[in-house]
Amino acid sequence: MNKVYLIGNLTRDPELSETTSGIAVCRLSIAVNRTYNNEVDYFNITVWRAVAENCGKFLKKGSTVAVCGSLQNRSYEDKDGNKRNYTDIVASEVEFLSTKSNGEGGEQPARPTLDTVPSDDDLPF
Repeated sequence: MNKVYLIGNLTRDPELSETTSGIAVCRLSIAVNRTYNNEVDYFNITVWRAVAENCGKFLKKGSTVAVCGSLQNRSYEDKDGNKRNYTDIVASEVEFLSTKSNGEGGEQPARPTLDTVPSDDDLPF
């Protein structure tokens, strides 16, 4: 089983792009606080398709997200010929835990109001 669950804040704005075949891919980086000390862990996240499009549209640096995905290890050779390993989290789900400000002073949307209910003094019971 290969499952990862993380809650953290974006360390930079999401990078949304498309593959040559037109599939949306979004790359995120999040910071996750450890509960037992003052250290922070940083994780690279890759998101695909519709979830990627939503991440690129609604998230920004500092947004809080919950990520569910799997670990993926890759290796490559750098320009000096050294073998490098890279661990990435491929997200299957990203839940937005904070709202995106609209860029105009960070105003929150208006809260819905409830309709007034007539007094129940007129009820027969």
